[in-house]
Amino acid sequence: MSLHSIADPPVRLVDAVVMDYLLIEAVNALRASSAVAALRAKNIEHQMADAGILPPPPPAKPQQPHRDSMTSRAQDDDDDEGVRTRLEAMGLHVGANFVERLCRDRPLFGDSLDAIKFVCKELWVSCWDKQVDNLRTNHRGVFVLQDNTFKPISRISSWQGRPEALKRARIYLALPAGLIRGALARIGLHGTVTTEITALPHCTFQIKLPKNS
Repeated sequence: MSLHSIADPPVRLVDAVVMDYLLIEAVNALRASSAVAALRAKNIEHQMADAGILPPPPPAKPQQPHRDSMTSRAQDDDDDEGVRTRLEAMGLHVGANFVERLCRDRPLFGDSLDAIKFVCKELWVSCWDKQVDNLRTNHRGVFVLQDNTFKPISRISSWQGRPEALKRARIYLALPAGLIRGALARIGLHGTVTTEITALPHCTFQIKLPKNS
């Protein structure tokens, strides 16, 4: 084995759809895990109440034949919030490590705008096979990245109609948002990343950085 091969090992490639399958399975696995964790916590509370450590829980309300749509929606949002948090944490870890590899042979960024342009081009192409369609900024630390055909949500649909499809798609943006935030944090830019879907598969990422970045 030559020294050159050790210093610069061969690039190993994976199929482009692996990221899509990983995200789908991650959402399903974390949803199941959150349900199991919630059930376990509820059982522990009941056991502690039976032992007199905690006050007994309030009596359960009688179940109605049909749940109110607003109550059902609020419960679903609460259930998905834990999944979003864990997906974003995964994205933070992946983005921070991935950007190190992408930045290995490039010079330091001149300012925050250069770093954002790097995300729009290099990071986007490496993760989602295309560049960002539009970048806007107010030059005070706020950047809006627009992708008209964002790959992770390009195949999402629902027989229940457009609102349900949009609701299902939002959770699939948690990992990409975390990935972007993790990449920027490793570069030295600590901020927030929020997402918005107006119409599938169109979405925007709003990045807010401190003004002195």
